[in-house]
Amino acid sequence: MATHGLLAWLIIGAVAGWLAGKLVKGGGFGLVVDIIVGIVGAFIGGWLAGVLGIGLGGGWIASIITATVGAVILLFIVRLFKRA
Repeated sequence: MATHGLLAWLIIGAVAGWLAGKLVKGGGFGLVVDIIVGIVGAFIGGWLAGVLGIGLGGGWIASIITATVGAVILLFIVRLFKRA
């Protein structure tokens, strides 16, 4: 993977993780955890979009939206288990 590709993953992951933390009633978790949540959320969002046949197109904005949706789902699931 090229260095610019890794940097894009980190930036998209950080933004998506931070947005997801704000949307799911809570603050961010710190830069490193936000990045991890965002990257895992990108996988979840990408998989879900493929299953549902939803295409947002390409580019940074579509990637951030997809990753944020996946990260929100991830945080929702984590908080369900955390409460139990």
